[in-house]
Parts: sequence; C-alpha cells; structure tokens
Amino acid sequence: MLLTTIDPFVQEFERQFDRLTRQMWGQASERGAMPMDGVRRKDDVLLRFDLPGVDPDSIEVTVDRGVLSVSARREEELAEDDRMFVRERVMGTFTRRVYLSEHLDADAIEAAYNNGVLAVRIPVLEQAKPRKVEIKRADKKAILGR
Repeated sequence: MLLTTIDPFVQEFERQFDRLTRQMWGQASERGAMPMDGVRRKDDVLLRFDLPGVDPDSIEVTVDRGVLSVSARREEELAEDDRMFVRERVMGTFTRRVYLSEHLDADAIEAAYNNGVLAVRIPVLEQAKPRKVEIKRADKKAILGR
C-alpha cells in the first residue's frame, strides 16, 4: 500500500511482543496505546491515530530520513486524597513510527488533531501517481520495422 513492504514474520513477531508486553506489565505496548488506521486515497495517504485524553500540546509529529514519528503524552490527574484502585488506561508517553515509501512527499505532510484523533495527511508525489499512457497511431510497417 503506502508505507513499505509487509513482512509476515515481522508482523507476527510484533503481535507476539505486544501480547507478552501486556501480560508482563499489564498495559499495552506503544502500538496498542496508539492505534492507527491508514487510508490510501487518490492524491494522498491519510493516517489516523487514536489519542483520546491527550493534551494537544504534547503531540509531536516529526519526519527523519523516511520515518514518520508521532509522540504524545497522557497524564492522570488525581487529587491528593484520590486512591487509584483500577488502572486499565495507559498513561505516559507514547511513540509510534511509520516507515514512509519513497513515493510520498515527506516535505508536504500536514497534521490536525480533533476529538481525540490525530489525522496526518501525506501527499503522493506526482511521479508516483497513476497516469494514462497515450497510444499513438502508426502504420503497421513502422511498428514492425519492415
């Protein structure tokens, strides 16, 4: 699709690592803490990251050598006499990295945060867009070289 080729071995490793992380520490790994959807459209790629309860000022989107990094921080606000008895929501700083294809314009990335969702739009480079090839009419002798 957009990002890079998909290696089933790596995907299975990441899935198992996420499962082990949840079992060992009782929390989601970075992938679980920042779920993402990716949509390939005609002229761009749209990535949507779920970041409910995140202060928009804590969100940082950077691109470095073909890697898009999204970082955000969620902090719990407890009063002095509050006692936590259940914690299922992940707190802290999260980072998600996405490897971008060379067909995407990393210099023109746009990001917007609304209602707990960070939307990142990455335009497709003009030379990577599908195009129609013109078919020229020629006589049969010219094509066959006779």
